[in-house]
Amino acid sequence: MALTYSDRQIAVLLQERKPLPPDWRSRTRLRPKCGHSEQQLQLTGDQGSEFHLILRQNTINPLDFSIILAVRVPQSNQLFRLRRHNGKSHEHTNHIEDTTFYDFHIHFATERYQEIGTREDAYAEPTDRYGDFHSALHCLIDDTSLYAPSEAQRSLFEGV
Repeated sequence: MALTYSDRQIAVLLQERKPLPPDWRSRTRLRPKCGHSEQQLQLTGDQGSEFHLILRQNTINPLDFSIILAVRVPQSNQLFRLRRHNGKSHEHTNHIEDTTFYDFHIHFATERYQEIGTREDAYAEPTDRYGDFHSALHCLIDDTSLYAPSEAQRSLFEGV
């Protein structure tokens, strides 16, 4: 990818509020596709950025999944992966730090990994914040300023 996002630009994109559609739960149901199930939602952030929420899960191994938030690079058809929550199905190595682990993990887009010519989200950290596909999805929602407007409004009036 020729375009490089700085760490500051990545932070701004992650902080941009991203409304989920009212029917987001039903629209994130996975559909079978060549050995895995997949679904994708296109979202428009409050500042106009086009985001893609991409969900994938292996049909045999429930721990083999990836939940990705990407942004479409302006005036292109390229997606830039901002964050990726992966299952505990493979070993991961951070090449700059020379560290390897086998655990649930979160990938982060970083300027320094782009600079060495690897994938923008090649850096990852192990996590105990989730242990399955659905809790990983909710973790990504919490981490990336995604929100469901109708649910937020409903909670304001609970108990009234």
